[in-house]
Amino acid sequence: MAFELTDKLVIAVASSALFDLSESDKVFREEKENAYRRYQRENENNILGKGVAFALIKRLLEINTKEKQLVEVILLSRNDPDTGLRVFKAIEFYGLTISRAIFVAGQNPFKYMEAINASLFLSGNLADVKEAIKYNFPAGYVKDTDYKDDETEKELRLAFDFDGVIVDDASETVYKKGGGLLPYQKHEREHANELMGEGPLFRFLKQISEIQKYEITKFEEDDSYKPKIRVALCTARNAPAHERVIKTLREYDIRIDEAFFLGGINKNSVLKIYKPHIFFDDQLEHIDDVAKSFPSVHIPYGVANENEKEQD
Repeated sequence: MAFELTDKLVIAVASSALFDLSESDKVFREEKENAYRRYQRENENNILGKGVAFALIKRLLEINTKEKQLVEVILLSRNDPDTGLRVFKAIEFYGLTISRAIFVAGQNPFKYMEAINASLFLSGNLADVKEAIKYNFPAGYVKDTDYKDDETEKELRLAFDFDGVIVDDASETVYKKGGGLLPYQKHEREHANELMGEGPLFRFLKQISEIQKYEITKFEEDDSYKPKIRVALCTARNAPAHERVIKTLREYDIRIDEAFFLGGINKNSVLKIYKPHIFFDDQLEHIDDVAKSFPSVHIPYGVANENEKEQD
C-alpha cells in the first residue's frame, strides 16, 4: 500500500536550507564537481552545522506523534545520492525524522513538488527558487542569519507578510503602479468586502491553520496539553486597508494569533519581541533587515520583485 501524502502538510527542503553548506559550496564553486565529491566523502562523518530552516523544520516534525503524523518533510537535493549521504548522516545525528529524499544531481528539484504534494519548497539556491516561482510553485529563498536558536523552546512561531505572500499581488500592484498610498487606500476601502486571491504561501498557511485547529481541540480535551504553533501577520498595511485583510482571512477560515498592521513602522522592531523561528516576506528590504536577527525567507514573487527580474 502506497504511503499517503494527501492528508499531510508536506515541506520540501533543500540541504542548503536545512544545513550550513557554506564550506562545501565553496569547494564546488572554486574546485568543481570532482573536488566537491572527494570533499564530501572525506568529510562524510563531520556533521554539518544547522541551516536557516533548521529551527522551523525541527519544530514542525515535533508536532507529529505516534498516533498522528500531520507533517512530512522530504529532502529535495541538487546532490546525487553519493554526495548526499553526508546530509542523511546529519539528519540522523540531529534526530530529525526525515526518511524520504529526492536527489537530482545538479538539476533543479522543484519539478517533483507536485508528485510529493509539497506546499512549500525552501532552498538556499536563489535561482532554483525563482524558477519554481516562475512555474507557480510555492518556494522561498533562505537568507543567511546570525540567529541562535533556543532549543529548549518547544513553541513554533511563524510570521508572514500578507500581500505577495499569503495573497496575490493585486493590491500591491495598485500601490506601486496606481499612484501610491492615497489611491491604494481608496481602492482597498472600496474593495473591503472583496475576497483577495491566493498567494504563493496560501496553501502552506492554510494547512498550518488546520494543524492549529487540531491542537486547540486537543487542548480543549486535555488542558494540560500546550499548543505548539503561533502565527503572526506582519504587514505594512494599516487602516483603512486592514479591513480587507481581516475579512479575507475570515472567509478563508485562517487563524492568526497576532497581527501587526504597521503602516511603515520597521518590521524588525516588533519581530524582535515576537521572536519568530521563521519570517516570510516578498520584499528584500524587509528580509535583509529581519534576517540579521531571525531566520527569514524571501518569496521572489509578484510586482515587488519585477526590478529584481530586470536586473537578472
